Amino acid sequence: MFENEKILILGFARSGYEAAKVLISRGNQVLINDLKEPKDSELEKVEELKKLGVEFLFGEHPEDLLDSSYQYLIKNPGVPIDHMYVLKAKELGIPVINETEMAYRLLPKDKNIKLIAITGTNGKTTTTTLIYKFLEADGKRVHLVGNIGYPFCSFLDQLEENDMIVDEVSCQQLENFVEYRPDIAVLTNISEAHLEFMKTYEHYTEVKARLFQNQTKDNIAILNMGNEESLRITKNMKSSVKYFTSQGEINGAYLTDKSIYYYDEKVVDFKNIRLIGTHNYENIMAAIMAVKELGVRNESICKVLKEFSGVEHRLEFVKEVKGRKFYNDTEATNIKCCQIALSSFQEPVILFLGGYERGQNFEELTNYMSHVKAIFAIGECRGRVKKFGESVRIPTYSREFLKDAFQEAWTISEEGDILLLSPASASWDQYKQCENRGDEFKKYVCELE
Repeated sequence: MFENEKILILGFARSGYEAAKVLISRGNQVLINDLKEPKDSELEKVEELKKLGVEFLFGEHPEDLLDSSYQYLIKNPGVPIDHMYVLKAKELGIPVINETEMAYRLLPKDKNIKLIAITGTNGKTTTTTLIYKFLEADGKRVHLVGNIGYPFCSFLDQLEENDMIVDEVSCQQLENFVEYRPDIAVLTNISEAHLEFMKTYEHYTEVKARLFQNQTKDNIAILNMGNEESLRITKNMKSSVKYFTSQGEINGAYLTDKSIYYYDEKVVDFKNIRLIGTHNYENIMAAIMAVKELGVRNESICKVLKEFSGVEHRLEFVKEVKGRKFYNDTEATNIKCCQIALSSFQEPVILFLGGYERGQNFEELTNYMSHVKAIFAIGECRGRVKKFGESVRIPTYSREFLKDAFQEAWTISEEGDILLLSPASASWDQYKQCENRGDEFKKYVCELE
């Protein structure tokens, strides 16, 4: 498998680079095609691969590039699902997979590797990170891979007997899964998202369910019993299913008496958890369910939870300045994420809301605004945000740029306030990626001191 074949990699980036290294080492003929020219920071990697024998074609997608002489098309997850090469590959019967699927097929079968995969609309990065940290704290030999930023292929030559792999999986990756089968699969929740890429909500949910498509009764599926959509799309699974919920006591993981329980065993008290919010308790329960299958002790879990303050840009506590607490939730690029953030606070909130215009329905935030004392409407859709704020009778200030909004928000804030960047919007109107928006917010907070 993947030896002495002709393979087209569509899209460079980190996953393309790592896939090419593995493929060229196995005697394959490899061509990388990317519409974008390589960045300055990528030139060294391009030269490295060229010396190994990898060919490149940047700046164009010639119509006749892909033909029946290729055995595989390996697609970067960010490439559209209806790209002309993807459609042509399907016509020609050429398998379209991605770097993660390729790495899975190359896993050594004789080393008893355990694969834990996590997906979901919200919370997957926090859950993935917690699973990794729980295993690490318990002394397991574990690797963190996938959508969290580390290509799966880059770890293949490091694997040893009984290693564990924790893999964050996006819907874009799931789109091209064929044989991938995790030993433990976690679905945090499902709600509407990524429709600009997935085209329809029906396709989005169908793709999410693919995480479980190859599992058998010998594999574990971990589901959120409180999320109806998760239950709906997984009702015909063959996996052994286990549940967590924040909505009552169940035969699984649940919340009661301000503590997290696992099958009636208290694991940790809320007071010993640095993360805040019910959504984070759900992420923690999902992670506990996964690692308990691998023998992790409560002591290891509690040690991590006492120290772990969250993933950067996801309801990240920045700091407290003169009695005001600042939270960076720039990854809240949809309404659901913003609802979750607002539900996490009882204190008065000054909310930075808005960004790229893609028709998001801000009215869905209405029932979550009881603690919001002011809204700063920012970005391309600030006009609609202002109308929404006025409709719920909350003082709303329209400022195009975050810098101007931040300065004014600081001026009107009072001791005890929460200043929350949770935009419910993508950042593409002003930023290349939402992390840039979060970094800018944190920069302004640090400048206050």
